[in-house]
Amino acid sequence: MSDLEGLAREVALCTGCPLHHGRTKAVPGEGPPDAQIMFIGEAPGFHEDQQGRPFVGAAGRFLEELLASIDLTRDDVFIANVIKCRPPGNRDPLPDEIEACRPFLDRQIDLISPKLVVTLGRFSMARAFPNARISRIHGSPRKINGVLYYPMYHPAAALHQPSLRRVIAEDMERIPELIEQIEQIDESPPPMEAEQLRLF
Repeated sequence: MSDLEGLAREVALCTGCPLHHGRTKAVPGEGPPDAQIMFIGEAPGFHEDQQGRPFVGAAGRFLEELLASIDLTRDDVFIANVIKCRPPGNRDPLPDEIEACRPFLDRQIDLISPKLVVTLGRFSMARAFPNARISRIHGSPRKINGVLYYPMYHPAAALHQPSLRRVIAEDMERIPELIEQIEQIDESPPPMEAEQLRLF
């Protein structure tokens, strides 16, 4: 059993916050252990809770379209969420729920060691870009402690606000270029300031 598989089993058995009472299946995330790109969303929804897989509903279909636009499939990337169990009624994650899942996400990032972490939506973004507004920083990468973080709107945002569909597609189209340029992108903010940021 790989380290990621072992972690997924821990997630499936987790009772670290009240969300475990209502879950059908935990959703640890999926993808190759050596993925160059890691996408981190918010939380499982109804379909994810039923299947135990991330991004399998309408937002997931849009994500697959976006990946196809840059010649990738979901098998090429690792997909996870900030929290691993579905909140009741798909409400926003609560701070204690995010904290309970933080060690799982920390370990996933460490084990996969991706070149690029794409944050999908404000809850994912907020942990790498504290106090930022997604409407202002989407599509603006920042390297922190050697890892490039790239904030994007959550694919579900386009389902509720169709005008964002093109914005999200354009941000996705920049990813291949970012992967090529990753070594040339300077750390920002400076290392001492970066250490003070609360990262994943």
